[in-house]
Amino acid sequence: MNKRLYFLGGLLLALLACNIGGTASPPNSNLLATLAASTPLTGSPAAATIQSPTSAFNLSTPIPSTMSVPTSASSSQPAGQIVFTCQIFKVQAGNQVCIINADGTGFRRLTTDDTTQHFYPSLSPDGQSVVYAAFRDANIFEIYEMQLATGKVTQVTDQYGILGAPEISPNGKFIAFKHSNGFTDKNQIWLMDRNGENVGNIPKASGWDPTWSPDGKYILFASNMDGPIQLYTIRINGKELHKISSLPAIRGRSDWSPDGKYIVTYSGETWKHEVYIMNADGTNARILSPTGGNSQGASFSPDGQWVTFTAYFDHPNDDHGCEIYIMRIDGTDLRRLTDNDYCDYQPRWGS
Repeated sequence: MNKRLYFLGGLLLALLACNIGGTASPPNSNLLATLAASTPLTGSPAAATIQSPTSAFNLSTPIPSTMSVPTSASSSQPAGQIVFTCQIFKVQAGNQVCIINADGTGFRRLTTDDTTQHFYPSLSPDGQSVVYAAFRDANIFEIYEMQLATGKVTQVTDQYGILGAPEISPNGKFIAFKHSNGFTDKNQIWLMDRNGENVGNIPKASGWDPTWSPDGKYILFASNMDGPIQLYTIRINGKELHKISSLPAIRGRSDWSPDGKYIVTYSGETWKHEVYIMNADGTNARILSPTGGNSQGASFSPDGQWVTFTAYFDHPNDDHGCEIYIMRIDGTDLRRLTDNDYCDYQPRWGS
Protein backbone atom coordinates (compact mmCIF):
# COMPACT_ATOMS: atom_id res chain seq x y z
CA MET A 1 0.00 0.00 0.00
CA ASN A 2 2.79 2.42 0.91
CA LYS A 3 4.51 1.71 -2.39
CA ARG A 4 1.30 2.46 -4.25
CA LEU A 5 0.86 5.79 -2.44
CA TYR A 6 4.49 6.63 -3.07
CA PHE A 7 4.08 5.96 -6.80
CA LEU A 8 0.85 7.94 -7.09
CA GLY A 9 2.34 10.88 -5.21
CA GLY A 10 5.39 10.97 -7.47
CA LEU A 11 3.29 10.68 -10.63
CA LEU A 12 0.99 13.47 -9.49
CA LEU A 13 3.93 15.73 -8.77
CA ALA A 14 5.27 15.07 -12.24
CA LEU A 15 2.08 16.52 -13.68
CA LEU A 16 2.31 19.57 -11.44
CA ALA A 17 5.88 20.74 -11.43
CA CYS A 18 9.35 20.05 -12.76
CA ASN A 19 11.92 22.09 -14.63
CA ILE A 20 12.80 20.27 -17.85
CA GLY A 21 11.23 20.41 -21.31
CA GLY A 22 9.37 17.40 -22.69
CA THR A 23 10.37 15.19 -25.58
CA ALA A 24 8.76 15.32 -29.01
CA SER A 25 7.49 11.79 -28.42
CA PRO A 26 6.48 10.37 -25.05
CA PRO A 27 9.52 9.34 -22.98
CA ASN A 28 9.65 6.18 -20.94
CA SER A 29 7.79 6.28 -17.64
CA ASN A 30 10.93 6.74 -15.56
CA LEU A 31 11.66 10.02 -17.32
CA LEU A 32 8.14 11.41 -17.43
CA ALA A 33 8.64 13.82 -14.54
CA THR A 34 12.14 14.89 -15.52
CA LEU A 35 11.20 15.72 -19.08
CA ALA A 36 7.77 17.20 -18.41
CA ALA A 37 7.18 20.94 -18.57
CA SER A 38 8.16 22.88 -15.50
CA THR A 39 4.60 23.69 -14.53
CA PRO A 40 0.98 22.67 -15.02
CA LEU A 41 0.02 23.10 -18.67
CA THR A 42 -3.39 24.50 -19.48
CA GLY A 43 -3.08 24.59 -23.22
CA SER A 44 -0.63 24.23 -26.04
CA PRO A 45 2.40 26.47 -25.54
CA ALA A 46 2.80 26.74 -29.27
CA ALA A 47 -0.61 28.35 -29.48
CA ALA A 48 0.15 30.96 -26.85
CA THR A 49 -0.38 34.53 -27.93
CA ILE A 50 1.80 37.48 -26.98
CA GLN A 51 0.18 39.63 -24.32
CA SER A 52 1.08 43.18 -23.35
CA PRO A 53 2.62 43.49 -19.88
CA THR A 54 1.24 45.89 -17.35
CA SER A 55 3.12 48.91 -16.06
CA ALA A 56 6.31 48.19 -14.17
CA PHE A 57 6.92 48.27 -10.44
CA ASN A 58 9.50 50.34 -8.58
CA LEU A 59 12.66 48.84 -7.13
CA SER A 60 15.17 50.57 -4.91
CA THR A 61 17.69 49.73 -7.64
CA PRO A 62 16.73 51.81 -10.70
CA ILE A 63 15.39 49.91 -13.70
CA PRO A 64 16.59 51.13 -17.09
CA SER A 65 13.92 53.30 -18.66
CA THR A 66 15.26 52.57 -22.15
CA MET A 67 16.26 49.35 -23.82
CA SER A 68 19.65 48.11 -22.70
CA VAL A 69 21.91 45.17 -23.43
CA PRO A 70 24.01 43.83 -20.55
CA THR A 71 27.70 43.34 -21.10
CA SER A 72 30.09 41.11 -19.22
CA ALA A 73 33.42 42.15 -17.74
CA SER A 74 35.97 40.19 -19.77
CA SER A 75 38.23 39.66 -16.76
CA SER A 76 35.48 38.22 -14.57
CA GLN A 77 35.83 34.52 -13.88
CA PRO A 78 33.03 32.35 -12.46
CA ALA A 79 33.04 32.04 -8.67
CA GLY A 80 30.78 30.58 -6.02
CA GLN A 81 28.77 27.36 -6.02
CA ILE A 82 25.93 25.97 -8.10
CA VAL A 83 23.42 23.61 -6.53
CA PHE A 84 21.17 21.49 -8.73
CA THR A 85 18.97 18.42 -9.01
CA CYS A 86 20.92 15.35 -10.14
CA GLN A 87 18.96 12.36 -11.40
CA ILE A 88 21.75 9.93 -10.65
CA PHE A 89 19.47 6.87 -10.63
CA LYS A 90 17.71 7.98 -13.83
CA VAL A 91 14.32 7.91 -12.11
CA GLN A 92 12.37 10.80 -10.66
CA ALA A 93 11.67 8.98 -7.41
CA GLY A 94 15.41 8.91 -6.67
CA ASN A 95 16.27 12.51 -7.55
CA GLN A 96 19.11 13.89 -5.42
CA VAL A 97 20.64 17.30 -4.70
CA CYS A 98 24.20 17.90 -5.87
CA ILE A 99 26.59 20.84 -5.81
CA ILE A 100 29.56 21.95 -7.89
CA ASN A 101 31.94 24.89 -7.86
CA ALA A 102 31.35 27.43 -10.60
CA ASP A 103 34.70 26.53 -12.19
CA GLY A 104 33.62 22.90 -12.57
CA THR A 105 35.54 21.49 -9.59
CA GLY A 106 34.28 20.08 -6.31
CA PHE A 107 31.28 18.09 -7.52
CA ARG A 108 29.54 16.23 -4.72
CA ARG A 109 26.18 14.75 -3.87
CA LEU A 110 24.53 16.37 -0.85
CA THR A 111 21.42 14.28 -0.13
CA THR A 112 21.84 10.65 0.89
CA ASP A 113 18.45 8.90 0.80
CA ASP A 114 18.50 6.86 -2.41
CA THR A 115 14.76 6.10 -2.26
CA THR A 116 13.39 9.64 -1.78
CA GLN A 117 12.87 12.33 -4.36
CA HIS A 118 14.64 15.65 -3.71
CA PHE A 119 14.39 18.65 -6.02
CA TYR A 120 14.32 22.44 -6.48
CA PRO A 121 17.42 23.26 -4.41
CA SER A 122 18.71 26.80 -3.87
CA LEU A 123 21.56 28.27 -1.84
CA SER A 124 21.16 30.64 1.08
CA PRO A 125 22.41 34.21 0.49
CA ASP A 126 25.53 33.52 2.56
CA GLY A 127 26.25 30.26 0.72
CA GLN A 128 26.29 28.27 3.96
CA SER A 129 23.18 26.15 3.44
CA VAL A 130 20.83 24.72 0.83
CA VAL A 131 17.04 24.60 0.92
CA TYR A 132 15.15 22.06 -1.15
CA ALA A 133 11.89 20.10 -1.31
CA ALA A 134 11.66 16.34 -0.75
CA PHE A 135 8.97 13.66 -0.80
CA ARG A 136 7.46 12.61 2.52
CA ASP A 137 4.09 10.98 1.86
CA ALA A 138 1.50 10.92 -0.91
CA ASN A 139 0.67 14.57 -1.74
CA ILE A 140 3.16 15.75 0.87
CA PHE A 141 6.52 17.29 -0.01
CA GLU A 142 8.38 19.08 2.75
CA ILE A 143 10.98 21.82 2.66
CA TYR A 144 14.34 21.06 4.25
CA GLU A 145 17.48 23.07 4.95
CA MET A 146 20.93 21.47 4.94
CA GLN A 147 24.06 23.05 6.41
CA LEU A 148 26.86 22.54 3.91
CA ALA A 149 29.66 22.43 6.48
CA THR A 150 28.14 19.68 8.61
CA GLY A 151 25.45 18.03 6.47
CA LYS A 152 22.90 18.64 9.21
CA VAL A 153 19.36 18.64 7.81
CA THR A 154 16.41 20.47 9.37
CA GLN A 155 12.82 19.84 8.33
CA VAL A 156 11.26 23.29 7.97
CA THR A 157 7.61 22.52 7.09
CA ASP A 158 5.10 19.98 8.34
CA GLN A 159 2.34 18.54 6.11
CA TYR A 160 1.11 21.60 4.24
CA GLY A 161 0.89 19.82 0.89
CA ILE A 162 3.08 19.63 -2.21
CA LEU A 163 5.78 22.25 -1.74
CA GLY A 164 8.49 23.23 -4.19
CA ALA A 165 11.01 25.82 -5.36
CA PRO A 166 11.97 27.21 -1.93
CA GLU A 167 14.20 30.29 -1.92
CA ILE A 168 15.57 32.24 1.05
CA SER A 169 15.10 36.01 1.06
CA PRO A 170 18.12 38.29 0.55
CA ASN A 171 18.13 39.23 4.25
CA GLY A 172 18.06 35.55 5.22
CA LYS A 173 14.87 35.81 7.28
CA PHE A 174 12.16 34.31 5.06
CA ILE A 175 11.50 31.55 2.55
CA ALA A 176 9.24 31.86 -0.49
CA PHE A 177 7.95 28.66 -2.09
CA LYS A 178 5.26 27.10 -4.25
CA HIS A 179 2.28 25.36 -2.64
CA SER A 180 -0.34 23.02 -4.06
CA ASN A 181 -2.43 20.28 -2.51
CA GLY A 182 -2.46 17.59 -5.19
CA PHE A 183 -6.24 17.62 -5.57
CA THR A 184 -6.65 20.75 -7.72
CA ASP A 185 -4.50 22.48 -10.32
CA LYS A 186 -4.22 25.58 -8.14
CA ASN A 187 -0.70 26.72 -7.28
CA GLN A 188 0.05 29.54 -4.86
CA ILE A 189 3.11 31.45 -3.72
CA TRP A 190 3.57 31.12 0.03
CA LEU A 191 5.92 32.78 2.50
CA MET A 192 7.18 31.73 5.91
CA ASP A 193 9.85 32.60 8.43
CA ARG A 194 13.20 30.88 7.93
CA ASN A 195 12.36 28.49 10.78
CA GLY A 196 8.99 27.51 9.26
CA GLU A 197 6.76 29.71 11.42
CA ASN A 198 4.16 32.25 10.25
CA VAL A 199 3.25 30.36 7.09
CA GLY A 200 0.78 31.90 4.65
CA ASN A 201 0.07 32.67 1.04
CA ILE A 202 0.77 35.96 -0.70
CA PRO A 203 -2.67 37.32 -1.65
CA LYS A 204 -3.35 37.18 -5.41
CA ALA A 205 -0.07 35.35 -6.09
CA SER A 206 -1.38 32.31 -7.93
CA GLY A 207 1.57 30.61 -9.58
CA TRP A 208 4.87 28.80 -9.09
CA ASP A 209 8.69 29.13 -9.17
CA PRO A 210 9.09 32.23 -6.96
CA THR A 211 12.32 34.20 -6.77
CA TRP A 212 13.14 37.31 -4.72
CA SER A 213 14.03 40.77 -5.98
CA PRO A 214 17.48 41.84 -4.76
CA ASP A 215 15.94 44.27 -2.24
CA GLY A 216 13.59 41.60 -0.88
CA LYS A 217 10.44 43.62 -1.52
CA TYR A 218 9.06 41.76 -4.55
CA ILE A 219 8.55 38.20 -5.74
CA LEU A 220 8.91 37.20 -9.38
CA PHE A 221 6.91 34.11 -10.37
CA ALA A 222 5.31 32.28 -13.28
CA SER A 223 1.55 32.00 -13.62
CA ASN A 224 -1.27 31.19 -16.01
CA MET A 225 -3.77 33.27 -14.02
CA ASP A 226 -4.48 35.45 -17.06
CA GLY A 227 -4.19 32.90 -19.86
CA PRO A 228 -0.91 31.62 -21.31
CA ILE A 229 1.98 31.35 -18.85
CA GLN A 230 3.81 34.62 -18.21
CA LEU A 231 5.99 36.19 -15.52
CA TYR A 232 4.49 38.35 -12.79
CA THR A 233 5.86 40.46 -9.97
CA ILE A 234 4.13 41.24 -6.70
CA ARG A 235 5.00 42.86 -3.40
CA ILE A 236 5.29 40.37 -0.56
CA ASN A 237 2.19 41.95 1.02
CA GLY A 238 0.13 41.03 -2.07
CA LYS A 239 0.02 44.52 -3.55
CA GLU A 240 1.26 45.80 -6.93
CA LEU A 241 0.64 42.66 -8.97
CA HIS A 242 1.99 43.15 -12.51
CA LYS A 243 2.38 40.92 -15.52
CA ILE A 244 5.77 41.87 -16.93
CA SER A 245 6.54 39.42 -19.74
CA SER A 246 5.11 39.01 -23.22
CA LEU A 247 6.87 35.92 -24.54
CA PRO A 248 5.02 32.95 -26.05
CA ALA A 249 5.39 29.59 -24.32
CA ILE A 250 7.14 30.71 -21.13
CA ARG A 251 7.71 27.69 -18.94
CA GLY A 252 8.65 28.52 -15.38
CA ARG A 253 11.75 29.08 -13.27
CA SER A 254 13.41 32.46 -13.70
CA ASP A 255 15.87 34.66 -11.82
CA TRP A 256 16.63 38.29 -11.01
CA SER A 257 20.08 39.84 -11.50
CA PRO A 258 21.83 41.00 -8.30
CA ASP A 259 21.67 44.65 -9.40
CA GLY A 260 17.93 44.41 -10.05
CA LYS A 261 18.23 45.43 -13.71
CA TYR A 262 17.59 42.16 -15.54
CA ILE A 263 15.57 38.96 -15.47
CA VAL A 264 16.42 35.63 -17.09
CA THR A 265 13.78 33.07 -17.98
CA TYR A 266 13.21 30.44 -20.63
CA SER A 267 10.65 30.03 -23.37
CA GLY A 268 9.93 28.01 -26.49
CA GLU A 269 8.38 24.88 -27.86
CA THR A 270 9.17 21.37 -26.66
CA TRP A 271 12.88 20.54 -27.18
CA LYS A 272 13.37 24.07 -28.54
CA HIS A 273 13.61 26.08 -25.33
CA GLU A 274 15.96 29.05 -25.14
CA VAL A 275 17.14 31.21 -22.24
CA TYR A 276 15.95 34.81 -22.54
CA ILE A 277 17.16 37.94 -20.82
CA MET A 278 15.03 41.07 -20.41
CA ASN A 279 14.95 44.30 -18.50
CA ALA A 280 13.36 43.92 -15.07
CA ASP A 281 10.21 45.63 -16.32
CA GLY A 282 9.85 42.99 -19.07
CA THR A 283 11.06 45.14 -21.98
CA ASN A 284 13.81 44.28 -24.45
CA ALA A 285 13.43 40.50 -24.17
CA ARG A 286 15.95 38.65 -26.32
CA ILE A 287 17.48 35.18 -26.62
CA LEU A 288 20.63 34.87 -24.53
CA SER A 289 21.63 31.23 -24.95
CA PRO A 290 23.34 29.87 -28.05
CA THR A 291 20.50 28.37 -30.07
CA GLY A 292 19.82 24.68 -30.45
CA GLY A 293 20.58 23.48 -26.92
CA ASN A 294 17.04 23.21 -25.52
CA SER A 295 18.25 25.62 -22.82
CA GLN A 296 16.23 26.33 -19.67
CA GLY A 297 16.06 27.08 -15.95
CA ALA A 298 18.59 29.95 -15.79
CA SER A 299 20.12 31.57 -12.69
CA PHE A 300 22.47 34.56 -12.28
CA SER A 301 25.88 34.36 -10.64
CA PRO A 302 26.30 36.40 -7.42
CA ASP A 303 28.32 39.05 -9.29
CA GLY A 304 25.73 39.27 -12.08
CA GLN A 305 28.30 38.56 -14.80
CA TRP A 306 27.35 34.96 -15.59
CA VAL A 307 24.28 32.77 -16.00
CA THR A 308 23.96 29.04 -15.32
CA PHE A 309 21.32 26.89 -17.00
CA THR A 310 20.44 23.38 -18.16
CA ALA A 311 20.95 22.39 -21.80
CA TYR A 312 21.61 19.49 -24.16
CA PHE A 313 24.36 20.91 -26.38
CA ASP A 314 26.64 17.90 -25.97
CA HIS A 315 23.93 15.22 -25.81
CA PRO A 316 21.17 16.38 -28.18
CA ASN A 317 17.87 14.50 -28.20
CA ASP A 318 19.05 12.29 -25.33
CA ASP A 319 16.49 11.97 -22.55
CA HIS A 320 19.33 11.80 -20.02
CA GLY A 321 21.46 14.37 -21.82
CA CYS A 322 20.73 17.50 -19.79
CA GLU A 323 23.88 19.04 -18.27
CA ILE A 324 24.72 22.19 -16.32
CA TYR A 325 26.29 25.01 -18.35
CA ILE A 326 27.38 28.57 -17.69
CA MET A 327 27.83 31.55 -20.00
CA ARG A 328 28.53 35.24 -19.68
CA ILE A 329 25.56 37.61 -19.60
CA ASP A 330 26.29 38.69 -23.16
CA GLY A 331 25.82 35.05 -24.28
CA THR A 332 29.50 34.33 -24.89
CA ASP A 333 32.00 31.91 -23.33
CA LEU A 334 29.74 28.87 -23.04
CA ARG A 335 31.16 26.28 -20.63
CA ARG A 336 29.85 22.87 -19.57
CA LEU A 337 30.22 22.03 -15.87
CA THR A 338 28.77 18.50 -15.69
CA ASP A 339 29.09 15.49 -17.99
CA ASN A 340 27.10 12.51 -16.76
CA ASP A 341 24.94 9.77 -18.24
CA TYR A 342 21.99 11.15 -16.24
CA CYS A 343 20.11 14.42 -16.12
CA ASP A 344 21.45 17.41 -14.16
CA TYR A 345 18.95 20.26 -13.96
CA GLN A 346 17.32 23.04 -11.89
CA PRO A 347 20.62 24.90 -11.22
CA ARG A 348 20.77 27.82 -8.78
CA TRP A 349 23.95 29.83 -8.34
CA GLY A 350 25.10 31.16 -4.97
CA SER A 351 28.10 32.34 -3.04
